[in-house]
Amino acid sequence: MSGIRRIFPAVLVAAPCAWLAIVPCAVFARPSSFARVEPVSPGEVHWTTGFWADRFELCRTQTIPSLERLMVGTNYTHFLRNFEVAAGVVTGRHRGAPFNDGELYKWLEAASASLGIERDSALEARLDRIIAVIAKAQRPDGYLHTPVLIRQRQGDPNAVPFQDRNHFELYNLGHLFTAAAVHYRVTGRTNLLGVAVRAAAFLEQTLAGDAPEAARSAVCPSHYMGLVDLYRATGQGRYLALARKLFALRARISEGGDDNQDRLPFEQQTEAAGHAVRANYLYAGAADLFLETGDPGFWQPLGPIWTNVMRRKMYVTGGCGALYDGASPDGATDQKSITRVHQAYGRNYQLPNITAHNETCANIGNVLWNWRMFLATGEAQFMDVVELALYNSVLSGVSLDGTNYFYTNPLRVTDPMPVELRWPRQRAPFLSSFCCPPNLARTLAHSPEFAYAKSAGTIWVNLYGGSELTTELEGVGKLRLTQETEYPWSGRVRFTVREGGTNAFAMKLRIPGWAKGAALRVNLRPVAAGIPSAGEPGFEQGGKGAAGAASAQGSTMSASVGIGAGRSDPLSPEAEVAAATYAEIRRMWQPGDFVDLDLPMPVRLLEANPLVEETLNQVAVQRGPVVYCLESPDLPGDVRLTDVAVPADATFLARFDRRLLGGVVVLDATLLAKPARAWAGQLYREFRPTALKPVRVSLIPYAVWGNRGRSEMTVWLPLASRPGS
Repeated sequence: MSGIRRIFPAVLVAAPCAWLAIVPCAVFARPSSFARVEPVSPGEVHWTTGFWADRFELCRTQTIPSLERLMVGTNYTHFLRNFEVAAGVVTGRHRGAPFNDGELYKWLEAASASLGIERDSALEARLDRIIAVIAKAQRPDGYLHTPVLIRQRQGDPNAVPFQDRNHFELYNLGHLFTAAAVHYRVTGRTNLLGVAVRAAAFLEQTLAGDAPEAARSAVCPSHYMGLVDLYRATGQGRYLALARKLFALRARISEGGDDNQDRLPFEQQTEAAGHAVRANYLYAGAADLFLETGDPGFWQPLGPIWTNVMRRKMYVTGGCGALYDGASPDGATDQKSITRVHQAYGRNYQLPNITAHNETCANIGNVLWNWRMFLATGEAQFMDVVELALYNSVLSGVSLDGTNYFYTNPLRVTDPMPVELRWPRQRAPFLSSFCCPPNLARTLAHSPEFAYAKSAGTIWVNLYGGSELTTELEGVGKLRLTQETEYPWSGRVRFTVREGGTNAFAMKLRIPGWAKGAALRVNLRPVAAGIPSAGEPGFEQGGKGAAGAASAQGSTMSASVGIGAGRSDPLSPEAEVAAATYAEIRRMWQPGDFVDLDLPMPVRLLEANPLVEETLNQVAVQRGPVVYCLESPDLPGDVRLTDVAVPADATFLARFDRRLLGGVVVLDATLLAKPARAWAGQLYREFRPTALKPVRVSLIPYAVWGNRGRSEMTVWLPLASRPGS
């Protein structure tokens, strides 16, 4: 970013508005005015070897092609076919969920992002054919939503845009805007961008008068992020203004509810509530708007909401949205204010395991939100959450063959289950709500872009994995760095400078909160005091970052920026934030210089706050960023999962098994098991002390459970005893 421009021909767009006649020819990745850190551009980073290279290649060669076959086919439901019917190419009816348009757009984004790494002329040609159908389905005034368009084509006089805010029209448009921006930046082609520009024009015209209720607060608000993406890709300020207007209209909702986060105006919200996907998309959209405007109204609520999620509502895997169904605000005195919610953040500390919902899209939303919080602040704690979710609750959503998916991501599965649940406990190639698979595909396709970031004279290293970065750094020139590592199985990482530019620059290496005793060496020489003991104070650049923005707006914003790494949070003074930070090495680099980072990875036993009733006197096991689980295939045949406990002095041996589950580090341990006793339908029975016997087990990474057929699984295990007990 930072001034890098890509020049494309002017684009003539058939549009009803004069301002849409020409898309600017100077297309660039517009730097965000109030960001402390800027992301790298698509194609500047690619994975080379190891964990993320394998995952990206699986996505490119298996997930994206298999999703393409499903999207253009008609076996399960309709995606592209709905556009063909709307365009009059074929006859038929609308089939599938009203948000299926958006899922096709997400697939287009995934495919486009993959082209930034690996050019594929055949895939580009297929994208062009799909985009041509979408453009043909679009009304001349720019309106595009196939459920309504098909009804209109069939003569339904009641088929009117934006009549039902639960019809996902703006959700679909948001993903169209983002897909168009990515496709434009990667390929330079403007066919999908033209569709997005016309759709944005229709939306602007709709909002020119008294906008319908649906447009004021549509569900699952991807459109804030989408319009900001369109603004960044084109430089057209009207898209940013449109996003701000849509956000402001949320406050005009009457009789709103927590399910869609509109019971209270956004500025008054302090806790995460309601549908977790909608919530995380809202928070990510607010962070995007702050990055572009510096308006503290977008930023200030995010501090307490983030703290509420991290301290009271997020699973140990980074998963979000504990409940299948619930009510919010739970137990409110004012009964009229209570909303039925689903796929929702529950009450504080309400984190069930067997019935955990944790929709994959919500976990991806957690990544999108924390990524933007990092860009605004440069603080490592946000990237810690990104990493935690990616390695655990996001990757658990897809099988090791890249073609089967979870909708929900529970932390315990038993056989039999205590209750019949809507979503399966085995991954499947198709789910009736098919939003998660294309979301996974686009997240994995964009994964190289999370690895690094930039600021003036600085390269930020966020994710560790075999990779190569080639970029331009303002005031330094062209840089090329390579990274070699077996992370997350090993904490040893080496960076080599291949091209070092003309001036000194800094490398900032993320030191996760779990990494105690990290060590740095440059050209084999230890870096004295290279690892700070606390987070950077940050915000020193005037007009940049959260504090700089607040100053520009005449507000201190101390309450919201106090969530920085390495210091106590004034919003929750009873708790200490883990000292995640960035270690900085600034020097004049020469080709061949290398940096070694060693992140110790001891096995850690984690316990939850005792207010989390479901995990009282239980522990979870984590090594590095990876959360582990015990799965029934790794137990002796006469031992049930529910009978296994962890002695307080248990020792875990980390061992790489290249033949298991695609090659993973397993944790071998001797745990304790009690003799099985049948319950015979009883709810309660008299306790009988029994001798526990040692049992050898292997724990596997949570993300790869369920790849060996039907099984039982648990992340949390009871303690057999406590020290001193």
